[in-house]
Amino acid sequence: MTSPGPPPLGVYVHWPYCARICPYCDFNVYRDRGRAPEQAALVEAMVQDLTTQAALTGPRTLVSVFFGGGTPSLMDPEAVALVLETARGLWTPAADLEVSLEANPTDGETQRFSALAQAGVGRLSLGVQALDDDVLRFLGRDHDAATARRALEVASQAFGRVSLDLIYARPGQTPQAWAAELEDALGYGAEHISPYQLTIEAGTAFDRAARRGQLIPPDEETAARLFETTQAVLTAAGFDAYEVSNHARGEAAQSRHNLVYWRGWDYVGVGPGAHGRITIGGRRHATEAQARPAAYIGAVAESGRGFPILEPLSAEAAAEERVLSGLRVEAGVPYSELVSLGLSPTHERVKTLVAEGLLRDNNFKLSVTPAGRLVLDHVTRRLLV
Repeated sequence: MTSPGPPPLGVYVHWPYCARICPYCDFNVYRDRGRAPEQAALVEAMVQDLTTQAALTGPRTLVSVFFGGGTPSLMDPEAVALVLETARGLWTPAADLEVSLEANPTDGETQRFSALAQAGVGRLSLGVQALDDDVLRFLGRDHDAATARRALEVASQAFGRVSLDLIYARPGQTPQAWAAELEDALGYGAEHISPYQLTIEAGTAFDRAARRGQLIPPDEETAARLFETTQAVLTAAGFDAYEVSNHARGEAAQSRHNLVYWRGWDYVGVGPGAHGRITIGGRRHATEAQARPAAYIGAVAESGRGFPILEPLSAEAAAEERVLSGLRVEAGVPYSELVSLGLSPTHERVKTLVAEGLLRDNNFKLSVTPAGRLVLDHVTRRLLV
């Protein structure tokens, strides 16, 4: 019997610059202005980092490249093309290689869509977030609803696939208003919609406002009704909820790169603060790049890679990651990958959650029910006690 080949590979490229820092964002981001020399050096560092990590991974099939951030639509399209050309040369690109890039729907970025498509981007993830001017101001966005609508129209012409990001569970939002907003968004023909529930992250401007009592998010019951409204509207429109916050109109429209994470496949991370998971010698390893751009550039100059250590994960830690990521998708996680945690259909915690209707009764894989999706953090905490 032949042993299985090495797992497929995705590449995540973190571009940390933004024109404006949103009040709900806790990502590793920095203001874009006045950083042209640093940005040029960063592109060179990412190319070197990719080259160094390719020597660690060995030959692999490259199934996805994802430019995230930050706001990678602020990247020079020639820089995007260079990073993509490097990745394609280092690994064997799949015939259906997915190349995604996140963008904001400002007029300035919309004007770059054609050049980004020519650089090799085939899928655009557009951060519309809302289609109401008052809400957009509340969210600290630097575009209005009319600009977002124009960007959606241009994106649908420039790219083969378009994904639309929206934020819900905002203060004062009702299920009726949210349903109407979803219906409005559906009219622009996006085949993938990612509705994210607003969360108050520690250290953000929204966190400070909430602690002062100036921002009051919906209570749990209202948030649950908004979640259920999301499922109902998008299901009626022909979308499958293949992940907790991601809905696609058919399997081909699903985000292949995100599925790399959720299926537990390998991915190389380059750019400031980027994470990676790569299998070497049959063991999974974690990487985490230096967070500040200057520190990342310096680390690559010194060692050829942006992360200080290559951390081997224990079998238990790797299995816990599979639970945390794999339960987000409909497919779940095979019990055969969770042996090190002792989880099985007969485990008491599993049986209890099945009896409560939060896990499916399945002898081959661990997966959540629709009710379990609604309280996924609660389910995973109880499983991984």
